[in-house]
Amino acid sequence: MAPPFDQDLEIAVIEGNSIHRVVFSCRRVFGGWINANTGEHVAVQPTHWRIWPGPRPYPAK
Repeated sequence: MAPPFDQDLEIAVIEGNSIHRVVFSCRRVFGGWINANTGEHVAVQPTHWRIWPGPRPYPAK
C-alpha cells in the first residue's frame, strides 16, 4: 500500500541493517516529501511509514 497524500506521516528508511525514523512529521506530495511543519522539501525515499502518532508539534504552515 502506498503512503497517502496530504496526511501527517511518520516515515523511516533502512540504512545498512538499521531502520532510522525521521523525527518530524512528513507529508507525501507530488514529486516527493515535505516537512509537515515547515513545508520544506525532504530528500528521502522512505521504506516504512505510518500515520503520525499524536498531535502535531507545531501549527501547519
